[in-house]
Amino acid sequence: MPTRPLTRDRGQLPIEDHGLIGDGATCALVARDGSIPWLCLPDFDSPPFLAGLLDHERGGSFDLALTGLETADQRYLDDTGVLLTELHGPDGVVEVTDCLTLRAGADLTELVPAGRSELLRLARVVTGAAELTVRLRPRDDVQVRQEGGGWALSWPAQPDLRLTVWSSHPLAVADDGSLGGTVTLRAGDPLTVALHWSGNTRLQDRQDPAALVHQTATAWRAWAGRIRYEGPQRRLVRRSAITLKLLDHAATGAIMAAATSSLPEEVGGVRNWDYRYTWVRDAAFSVYALRRIGLTTEADSFLAWTLTNAERDGGPKIMYALDGGQPPEEWEDPALRGWRDSGPVRWGNGAAGQTQHDVYGELMDVAHQWTTDGGQVDEHLWTALTALAEQAIEQWRTPDQGIWEIRGAGRPFTYSVAMCQVAVDRALRIAERCGLDHPRERWTEAAREMRAAVLERSWDGERGTFTEHLAEDGQANDGGLDGSLLALPLRGVVPFDDPRMVATVEKVTEHLDAGDGLLYRYLHSESDDGLPGQEGAFLLCSFWLVDNLTGQGRLDEAEALYDSLCARATPLGLLSEEIDPRDGSFLGNFPQAFSHLGVIASGWKIARARRAEAGRS
Repeated sequence: MPTRPLTRDRGQLPIEDHGLIGDGATCALVARDGSIPWLCLPDFDSPPFLAGLLDHERGGSFDLALTGLETADQRYLDDTGVLLTELHGPDGVVEVTDCLTLRAGADLTELVPAGRSELLRLARVVTGAAELTVRLRPRDDVQVRQEGGGWALSWPAQPDLRLTVWSSHPLAVADDGSLGGTVTLRAGDPLTVALHWSGNTRLQDRQDPAALVHQTATAWRAWAGRIRYEGPQRRLVRRSAITLKLLDHAATGAIMAAATSSLPEEVGGVRNWDYRYTWVRDAAFSVYALRRIGLTTEADSFLAWTLTNAERDGGPKIMYALDGGQPPEEWEDPALRGWRDSGPVRWGNGAAGQTQHDVYGELMDVAHQWTTDGGQVDEHLWTALTALAEQAIEQWRTPDQGIWEIRGAGRPFTYSVAMCQVAVDRALRIAERCGLDHPRERWTEAAREMRAAVLERSWDGERGTFTEHLAEDGQANDGGLDGSLLALPLRGVVPFDDPRMVATVEKVTEHLDAGDGLLYRYLHSESDDGLPGQEGAFLLCSFWLVDNLTGQGRLDEAEALYDSLCARATPLGLLSEEIDPRDGSFLGNFPQAFSHLGVIASGWKIARARRAEAGRS
């Protein structure tokens, strides 16, 4: 494994210097220096037990530190969520294996938490000698006491959670309240430390750590065996599928938008949001991508969970917490400075209460994919889907906050209106495929009217492009350009090769160009989103550009751009939400589902187009 020196800015490593591990309930970030600066317990959207990612002094971390650390690198065991970190010091090399333990389901297609709710860290000296320091330094005022051969922790933020620590080597409580110890090991010597947060596991129920790692890797490989993909960037596509699974809440099918909160879209800026929730839009794109490569179970679970929530609430919300309710009210945490002093740190998400009409189309499109693959619609389900179509018809003329969740006055966004049209179009297709009663003429006319509004009122003839929002009837179009226009042909609203769409792709590419194949979502100078500051280039928009080039038959250009975007992934195959065009560094929450679904979906489209091309030759 090649190793690289570590560089810190204001005490913190780059965002891209972290790996992700998880168990379908929560996840952790493991830094390249052997620390774990991020872990929420017991679930993805629970309070952070470790938040050193957002404040290296006060946030808390779980460290396996090598004295004199010089270089380090990381890799995953192939087709797993088991992470290996290799630390090089002056006298030896240490390999740290990290995982949240799993077991395979009875049919070997599902990942199942091992019942241990356990973060397992196994260190082994590969060569020479090494002085290792174990240090668990939680964020809050955690009380620690010895108990049964290990340590019990009382955490005020989660008083009902039983937290225990076990170590193969002695630990002690330091004056600052942290739990730790230092040991010198030689080649072949192991060190194991584990954190549990379930009352079901007693400290005396220790299992062989190597066997637990093997069991977890076996579970991952059994699941990854379901992936069906032969196309460009095969290794990264498989890794992206595993990353989406690491963001998938196994109990519900909810897929997190990202693993983290408050990683900034601009260093030192205020565009810092909590992404540890399920956006219907993001998850719908994710399950679409997963379905393309054979992973249908995740898509079906998400659809069932979201429709259940929508039926209970009288309509779909734009995002959900893991319990099916709404995220907590957004608030700013004064105790944490933010990653590289990029405050405020936020918990909860204020966008949860926004109006975003695209949710009807996103969800209905998932249902359409499900029926296309043989899913059967009973009377109860059809009642729920019919309600979505009717709500789209009722709401499409109303301004909303749009796909980019502007925090200003609503507008009649082109993408939102287009997705309302998609909702009705897919309802018609489902009804016809499944022989279901429906108001065919009224829905057909509504879909026609919506599509006409998109094609006529968002088209600017003078500039030769569709625009981000619809013009008022009879008035000139003064809308700007935004990246969501590239998604119109992805949903079948406009054909890829429609001359207006081809022209729009060229205009958007030129207008939102951030250099080297990167695109901004929109320009803040012309699209007021109600917030100060700037942001980086948005990766998914570039993947949408790949899809448009593919759809236009420009396959060599598409694949060249696709390869350049994939090259931006870390050595672990992970991507953030945004890229800083100045230096290629990561911005925004990480890892980001949007970016990884782009890897999968764009690769699949290129592979399909290449097969069609070969068939014509």
